[in-house]
Amino acid sequence: MKTGLFRPKTLNELKQTNPIGIALFIVILLLGMLASGLTGEFQRNAFPWFTFLGFAIGLTVLFSLKIANQWEKAIVLRFGKFNRLSGPGMFWILPLIDTIPSWIDHRVMVTPFKAERTLTRDTVPVDVDAVLFWVVWDAQKAALEVENYRDAIAWAAQTALRDVIGKMMLADILVGRDKIDAELQKIIDQRTTPWGVTVQSVEIRDVVIPQLLEDAMSRQAQAERERQARVILGESEKQIAASFAEAAAQYANNPTALHLRAMNMLFEGLKEKGALVIVPSSAVDTMNLGALTGITALAKQVDNNPKAS
Repeated sequence: MKTGLFRPKTLNELKQTNPIGIALFIVILLLGMLASGLTGEFQRNAFPWFTFLGFAIGLTVLFSLKIANQWEKAIVLRFGKFNRLSGPGMFWILPLIDTIPSWIDHRVMVTPFKAERTLTRDTVPVDVDAVLFWVVWDAQKAALEVENYRDAIAWAAQTALRDVIGKMMLADILVGRDKIDAELQKIIDQRTTPWGVTVQSVEIRDVVIPQLLEDAMSRQAQAERERQARVILGESEKQIAASFAEAAAQYANNPTALHLRAMNMLFEGLKEKGALVIVPSSAVDTMNLGALTGITALAKQVDNNPKAS
């Protein structure tokens, strides 16, 4: 932590003065000096009472006038006891009597937190990053019930995340982020409600697992996809075999249909350019291939001379 001149100023130190208070201090001091000049205090070498009075009044205004932004509330203590909440806007305090130890921001705040190397229920170390969205609904409790509500919220969120991860399996963490978000929001909200803080949402950003385990899971997923592909291929083969069996039953009971099917297969083979089909000589007489060859030649001639048709 930096100290001395290099120590960063806190919000309370920065809010001790404001531009309006400084401007009023300068104006009042100048009016006092002008009054001393008009009354001849400087010419008589007398004590400049008007200048001193203007300086005292201006200094009082400087440290009494405070301005809170629209989203802020100021905690005002009088002799160390809680007096009131002031703001937003301009308000006055009594110097040396009233103090403002805290300025509470009522906007929605974002706090990132993580659980590093936390063991799951099945003893797998994981790194989990999350984001917490919260808002102060009671400025008095946030200032008086906890020393530093921002740090307290961050630590409460981190410990809650570790507790949730330790009770869940790795598979549930990877696929059930919505469930983790809801459970974390419930746990953290219960811890922060006495501090005047409510949790709006919790979102898991990333879950990092060891590289070796990630490679093993990738191989497992690939093997599972290959298994599913083989199962689908086997089912397809079963359906094709069933179709062939059904067709064979139909052809067995109808020789004419089988004869026509064979002729159609030969016709398709002869129709292809450059195709050579060798069939037994007995099939020439039974299938009347001489007429079939003539029909094929005529079909080729029609294809080559479209105008002939």
